[in-house]
Amino acid sequence: MSQVTWLLQRLNWLSALDILLVAAIFYALLQVLRRTQAILVLRGLIFLAIMAVLLVSVLPLPAFTWLIRSSLPALLVAVPVIFQPELRRALERLGRAGPVASWFGREVAMNMVVEEVAAACVRLSESRHGALIVFERSTGLQDIIDTGVPLDALVSQELLLTIFYPSTPLHDQAVVIRGDRVAAAACVLPLSERLATSRVVGTRHKAGIGVTERSDAVCIIVSEETGIISVAHNGRMIRRLDGERLRSILNAFFEPSVQPGLGARIREALPRGERSKKSKAA
Repeated sequence: MSQVTWLLQRLNWLSALDILLVAAIFYALLQVLRRTQAILVLRGLIFLAIMAVLLVSVLPLPAFTWLIRSSLPALLVAVPVIFQPELRRALERLGRAGPVASWFGREVAMNMVVEEVAAACVRLSESRHGALIVFERSTGLQDIIDTGVPLDALVSQELLLTIFYPSTPLHDQAVVIRGDRVAAAACVLPLSERLATSRVVGTRHKAGIGVTERSDAVCIIVSEETGIISVAHNGRMIRRLDGERLRSILNAFFEPSVQPGLGARIREALPRGERSKKSKAA
């Protein structure tokens, strides 16, 4: 307690400014990494650093202590190399005048997005036009967005129908939705490792499941052959959805107030046959 009092007595406005600047730098770095899969690498590095500090401070390990101290200069060089794409995007963002305000976030009208996407999926299903629509959530998908054609357009039924029309250059691969905007189209998704050799589902479904195995994204798949609408999440897929069930499932994912009852709402949205299969599997 005496040490805390001593520190507070020495705190002045310059010290407070110094702390705020350091905090602002760390906050900006986290904001840059937040929408990318590099945040997972950063979590791993932080976990290893905490474990190393605990071991060094608790146990007398001179060789391990020497190794940790000798590795610090190499880490200072390795970190910019590992996060080079993210740092480059951050510098490009700083060079623009407009997007700075978007860093602080804005309220997203997910109800409108769900309605537009569900309506588009129903029409795509009726026309037998295949589609892959990925919703970015907590895990960033910037690496996947970079493989496609950037759009940054408001989500609308007409836009999605145009993108996935078979004669358009962007109809192949996936669309990634970030918030209430279509971030990019024609994005390449990773195929599912678990279903790599399976012949039960096609490449479009393997890609939709694959992106959800590597992130917490939600992916809608519309089959080109059958017109069946499916939703993939966490490496699993719910099939044979109509417009109402699709809206119910998407609202369960994106309405914060119903997150605790997410599983129950998704089960209610399942077709009767799917629901019974899921109950037996449980």
